[in-house]
Amino acid sequence: MAAEKLVIIGSGPAGLTAAIYAARAALNPLMFEGFNAGGLIPGGQLMFTTEVENYPGFPQGVGGPQMMKLFRDQAERFGTRFIREDVTAVDFRRRPLVVTSDEHEAAAHAVIIATGARANWLGLPNEKRLAETGGGVSACAVCDGALPMYRNQELVVVGGGDSAIEEGSYLAKFARKVHLVHRRDQLRASKAMQERFLRLAEEGKMTPVWDSVVTDVLGDASITGVRLRNVKTGQERDFACKGLFLAIGHTPNTELFRDVLALDDKGYVKLPRAGSTHTSVEGVFAAGDAADHVYRQAVTAAGTGCMAALDAERWLAAQGIE
Repeated sequence: MAAEKLVIIGSGPAGLTAAIYAARAALNPLMFEGFNAGGLIPGGQLMFTTEVENYPGFPQGVGGPQMMKLFRDQAERFGTRFIREDVTAVDFRRRPLVVTSDEHEAAAHAVIIATGARANWLGLPNEKRLAETGGGVSACAVCDGALPMYRNQELVVVGGGDSAIEEGSYLAKFARKVHLVHRRDQLRASKAMQERFLRLAEEGKMTPVWDSVVTDVLGDASITGVRLRNVKTGQERDFACKGLFLAIGHTPNTELFRDVLALDDKGYVKLPRAGSTHTSVEGVFAAGDAADHVYRQAVTAAGTGCMAALDAERWLAAQGIE
């Protein structure tokens, strides 16, 4: 089995940008674009996003699936080859590296991991349906919060950590009021974030809903409210709102690499060389949300995809593989 110069695992903005750069550098990349691992599909999380308004080059906005098709078409134009299967195993202990799916096995001199991360959801049926149809449920305020449908509306954010305060702060710029639903009676956010929350609360832009969990999402074509249960009393009530934003964390799609690469305590791939995409294994690189627990944006994922392709190209050249 002849070894590929470069194999890319994952086909979101990071993976496809890496493929574009690698293909133009004559690395003839082979991409395992996935099928349905972890509930994600080829194209990544943007395939569940109805409207993208903050990606440069699309002044009128663009549908997530449409944008990812353009990414893929561009990568294919330059010679990227695709296998629409989930990777089931990797062996990075030998050279060449080995990447295996259900029906294929590829040897590779270098590998880029761009498997992304998935938002944590509450697991409510109507939550998932309205998120997929653009009906007012989201796990990314920065992605969706500025849409006209949320402006001057009552919005709900679920969570009590730094991410929840950040999401709420962003939404407070547009919403009439942001209601922060948290299962405890105090925030677990950092001191700086708690101070920001208090400031917004004093301004009347954000208010807490303590000791509460969302048990149902109300609405048909779009959200009309949420059902809340007080965890101390068990009492339920319906709460009117026009948007629900989940800020209860993300889970990187890195289970495949748990005993293979160095991961942090949350499962994100560690990048030990500052300013690069090198992982703990020589010849293996990581890009996008699989290694980024801070920004998690399509544009930053694409940027690190570019970095990973350049890092891989330079590493391969240093090994005499061009």
